[in-house]
Amino acid sequence: QVQLVESGGGLVQTGGSLRLSCAASGRTLRNYSMGWFRQAPGKEREFVAGIGVSGTFTNYADSVKGRFTISRDNDKNTVYLQMNSLKPEDTAVYYCAAGSYSTNWYRYTTWGQGTQVTVSS
Repeated sequence: QVQLVESGGGLVQTGGSLRLSCAASGRTLRNYSMGWFRQAPGKEREFVAGIGVSGTFTNYADSVKGRFTISRDNDKNTVYLQMNSLKPEDTAVYYCAAGSYSTNWYRYTTWGQGTQVTVSS
């Protein structure tokens, strides 16, 4: 069983940047597609970005396209989410997940505990 731990969240001003990391232990991530999701208070968990097992395939929600970049380093067993030009509406708890690639959260079998991202206006 793989365990995931996110880090890198925090408080940033509008227009700022953050880089989230998702470190895995217990099993290699090489066999898993990975996704980043986020959930704001009172809202559904939503897809942010996904990446295939090799890193060649990536996909983004329209709301973050052009601002966020997902990547992975299988040697380091880590997945990243580079977030630029942050907006207040990006404020949420961000989760990484491992499983079968999908924009639907229920296709992912393993989740991290989440990291808070707050963007001030």
